[in-house]
Amino acid sequence: MNKSLIDAKRARVGVFGFFFLAGLVMGLWAAGLPSLNDRLGLGPARLGSVLLLISGGALVSMLAAGPLVDRWSSRRVCWIAGPFSGLVLLGPALASSYWALAVLAVVFGIGLGVTEVAMNAHSVEVERRYGRPIISAFHGTWSLGGAAGGALTSLILQAGVDAQILLIAAALVVPFLYVPAARLLLPDPPAHESTDSGAQQGGSSLRWGLIALLGLAAFAGHLSEGAAIDWAALHARWVLQTDPAMAPLAYTIFSVAMTTVRLLGDPIRARLGSVRTIQLAGLFATVGYALVLAAPLAPEALRVVCAWTGWALTGVGLATVVPVLFSAVGAAGGRVGRALAMVTAFGYSGLLLGPAVLGYVAEATSSLPIALIIPAVLAAVVTLAGAPGIRALSRATAPPLEVAVRD
Repeated sequence: MNKSLIDAKRARVGVFGFFFLAGLVMGLWAAGLPSLNDRLGLGPARLGSVLLLISGGALVSMLAAGPLVDRWSSRRVCWIAGPFSGLVLLGPALASSYWALAVLAVVFGIGLGVTEVAMNAHSVEVERRYGRPIISAFHGTWSLGGAAGGALTSLILQAGVDAQILLIAAALVVPFLYVPAARLLLPDPPAHESTDSGAQQGGSSLRWGLIALLGLAAFAGHLSEGAAIDWAALHARWVLQTDPAMAPLAYTIFSVAMTTVRLLGDPIRARLGSVRTIQLAGLFATVGYALVLAAPLAPEALRVVCAWTGWALTGVGLATVVPVLFSAVGAAGGRVGRALAMVTAFGYSGLLLGPAVLGYVAEATSSLPIALIIPAVLAAVVTLAGAPGIRALSRATAPPLEVAVRD
């Protein structure tokens, strides 16, 4: 087996490690929010402001991370950003007041944003080496890391240990866990080779119009995903009048469906192609939301089943949106940092704005189903924007597959 094959296989393991640890950090943070709220007495408004500051820091740092990746390589940025994103968990863990937490929340968001762009940029480089779809499983591993963080927090709390201690321990341990993963990443190309490649390809092959089209699809997909994450359980409780203990199952079904398809989605895209996959993604998600919206009209005995089926289909559809779009950016060749950062920022802004916008619409109309029409429409936009964007990109660029790697 030649060195390129060995490097690609090693790097794939390393990227799996990065995605799992990034998900773990997010899972630990999210699961520890109730304890943090109790310790500092934040309340809904202040807690919402902290989440907004984290998202703002992440969004700004994503845009800055793109040029850094193009200048220094995704491998070097991963080496710095990964451990940093774990270390900055110390901020929320040690914050002694709301104002201290507000400042440290921005720093935490910066760590998350840079890591997001760097590890995704490296994932598309590894996929180019493989010559076949492998990105979807990385995102499934991120979801598994988030679930592990939530489960670990739950176990620690049940054992009577303060969540603050867990965050401090994670901040000290996780940076070291990133090191073996980082050591497996693809080596940087020789300086002359990198320069020649950039000169020949003129940087990224993506024009701003294509970036905007792919970014719109990412925005639509992320907003639809955020709507499901934050409102699925509330829809079950408020609209369908389910038992409080049953309501969270709506989100659980969505999450399990999404994670499963992400872990298994690469062979699907390999068989169907990126354009067909993104078309089906939007179609499944749109049908899923349609079933959710139709659930209150179904016979009472079938309402919950109808909604659960809808959330499952929504998860199946949205699972492949991000992997397909990121892969399309990587297939363009050249330096992908700036383009990938822009598409990521578009998507992240949808995840950030979506839940809040739906909340305002639901309050203004006194109807959560009316608010959920927005993600239902945007689920269709995934197909309407993503398919022509990927098709145009594939016509403009030839896939620069360097090595065909078989497991």
